Amino acid sequence: MVNSTYIIDDKLLVSGGKRFLNYILDIIFILITVFVLAIVLAILASIFGWQGFLIWMRSMSDLDGQLVFVGTSILYYIFFEGIFGRSVAKFITGTIVVNENGLKPDFGTIVKRTFCRLIPFDALSFLGSRGWHDSISDTYVVNRKALGEELKMFHEFNLIGVKEIS
Repeated sequence: MVNSTYIIDDKLLVSGGKRFLNYILDIIFILITVFVLAIVLAILASIFGWQGFLIWMRSMSDLDGQLVFVGTSILYYIFFEGIFGRSVAKFITGTIVVNENGLKPDFGTIVKRTFCRLIPFDALSFLGSRGWHDSISDTYVVNRKALGEELKMFHEFNLIGVKEIS
């Protein structure tokens, strides 16, 4: 009997260097998002007379800024990885988040993965192996093109010996 369930091969896992590049690019895009949102919200606050909000924006503390960054990061990753299976950085580097079967993880898994990123020193966990937000959420970051070729070959191999239905 042929195994019809594909399991991710470790050779498809993205290198630590590419993971680091994804991390840096995502931080840049999150900061751009925060900047654009701040401009849009400031314009809306000016138009609608939300003086309290404008005062808060002008006098934000470091803690306020960090909370805005963390909140934006959570929304960024849940939005992009939840819908596309990839963040903006992963689009650029040609990588994708998948489950152990090479499929897009369900939304709950993406939410779990995103909140695992808040674990202190999560970024450093990649120095050893897959990293905590991958291992805890049972997700993998792989090269998208190589995964597509691997899945195609796997499914074609499983068709060997199967009778065609006319």
